Amino acid sequence: MGMRRIFLAPMVLAAGLAWGQSEPKAVLIQQVNALAGAKSESARDSISELIKQSLRGLLDGPEGLALSLHDVPLSRVEAPDGSFKLITWNVPRDDGSHRYEGMLLTRSGKRATLFELRDMTRGIPSPELADLGPDRWYGALYYQVVPVKKGGKTWYTLLGWKGYDRSETRKVVEVLSFRSGKPRFGAPIFSGVGRLKEHRKIFGFAFQSTMMLRYEQDQARIVMDHLSPLRADMEKSNAFLGPDMSYDALVWEKREWRLVRDVDARDPRKDGKPFNAPPAPPRP
Repeated sequence: MGMRRIFLAPMVLAAGLAWGQSEPKAVLIQQVNALAGAKSESARDSISELIKQSLRGLLDGPEGLALSLHDVPLSRVEAPDGSFKLITWNVPRDDGSHRYEGMLLTRSGKRATLFELRDMTRGIPSPELADLGPDRWYGALYYQVVPVKKGGKTWYTLLGWKGYDRSETRKVVEVLSFRSGKPRFGAPIFSGVGRLKEHRKIFGFAFQSTMMLRYEQDQARIVMDHLSPLRADMEKSNAFLGPDMSYDALVWEKREWRLVRDVDARDPRKDGKPFNAPPAPPRP
């Protein structure tokens, strides 16, 4: 792979010199904060590349899985069994869309392997049915992991937020598994129409709305807002969907996630606000 040239704005270069004089994790925190405040797309791209470099330095070593990143303001989930650590972040684009970045650190025995995820959202025409890998990933910010068992294998269900464009936001129920030590995203463990099994669930709704999607451990279910159109003639456009004060759930039954309509969720936000959009960057 050829060397990638990174052109940094003078302000970013100056910040880089200051970052080089700090501890590695402190540098990473400064870079993430700088990304949130960057005023141009080119500056955000450049800072995101520096974040990747910092994460590689921190994670690509014998202590990577044990390293605490709780004070780093990036989305992070870790497998309850200690088999992986997954860090994701988004890079807002000037057109209102987002590019997603991710670092997945996995453990197999005593060996740790670091995978860089490549967001290929626009090149995945039917994401609900796609079997994907690190180089072809349906990018999102993950905030919760739910392991389930099927056929003696663990399937890690990931809940994620996905800013999509100026009119639509998405929530994603993804599946992470491992095949010969390599990560795979998506699996046919969602009940669908007839024999067709979906590989992930994707919910699109109006960008100015919010959608609750979380795992309730005491109920052993993934509960979510039911989305309805503002008017009946708008039901085919995600940009006009929003919560209607009813709730659905995904329940793990017979080795698959089954969608159950109209569940009782009398206090759907008892653990705080649902995971929503990160702060928007200042406009240039």
